[in-house]
Amino acid sequence: MTLRKYILLVIICLFAIGLQETYNPKQVEAFTNQVIQKGAVGDDVIELQARLQYIGFYNGKIDGVFGWETYWALRNFQKEFGLDVDGLAGLKTRQKLVDASEFNGKWVHEQLAKGNEFTYYGGTDLAKQTKPRKKAGGGGTAKTQPKQPAQNQGGTEQQAPAEGETGDATNTGDTTDTPAVNVPQGFSQNDISLMANAVYGEARGEPYEGQVAVAAVILNRVESATFPNTVAGVIFEPRAFTAVADGQIWLTPNEKARQAVLDAINGWDPTGEAIYYFNPDTATSSWIWGRPQIKRIGKHIFCK
Repeated sequence: MTLRKYILLVIICLFAIGLQETYNPKQVEAFTNQVIQKGAVGDDVIELQARLQYIGFYNGKIDGVFGWETYWALRNFQKEFGLDVDGLAGLKTRQKLVDASEFNGKWVHEQLAKGNEFTYYGGTDLAKQTKPRKKAGGGGTAKTQPKQPAQNQGGTEQQAPAEGETGDATNTGDTTDTPAVNVPQGFSQNDISLMANAVYGEARGEPYEGQVAVAAVILNRVESATFPNTVAGVIFEPRAFTAVADGQIWLTPNEKARQAVLDAINGWDPTGEAIYYFNPDTATSSWIWGRPQIKRIGKHIFCK
């Protein structure tokens, strides 16, 4: 072999070694090239949900459907990792997810094909993340379904709890699969669904800002040391919300109520950090009238 050929062979070998060192196998198997956004379905969404769950941002069901819970989990991830917070899984977001998580696509798709309920949290043995799917009809919501929902009785009134009364939250359903997570880290699908029910039951006749305001009051109470520290605890505290007392909490919320909840979760608080509100046309409690008032939105006055 001539010296020139030997030098050329060495250069080729060094070049090949350099390619191996810069090669990232994660980049090959991760996602397709599409921007993944709310409303999307399919394998990319499955991977998105699994990776978000692997690092603790997504607590819902891995089903390949990009709904509100996936949207909020993605926004939390983007915020935590210094990305543009837009709820879109573009190239930078997808690459950051690939770098931060692992995805066993074969195992995840096997569970889906078998109809298993499963989770995909990092650091947990795969054998401990599977269980047979429950065959009970319906499901997926944060509440227990009543046999007869209450009739629509029009406007509602926030009833403040008696002074010194805290009370325990009523157990409204199985939340073991999607536990409540307090602000600012994010919320479970159960939290979002239950808040939408409360907003619809309390304020469906109010302007949109007023519906966001009701959701904001719930969140403000979760953060307050004087109230329960979970969404369910706040909503089902005795005498706290008229919609719970008269059964309107179980009416099916519309998309407007759900969007109001998400706007409040995303930081919009039209109330100025209120923790109470009431309808001055129907309120009979002298206690609530004595609370420091902040502002009026629609038919409700919001108070400290």
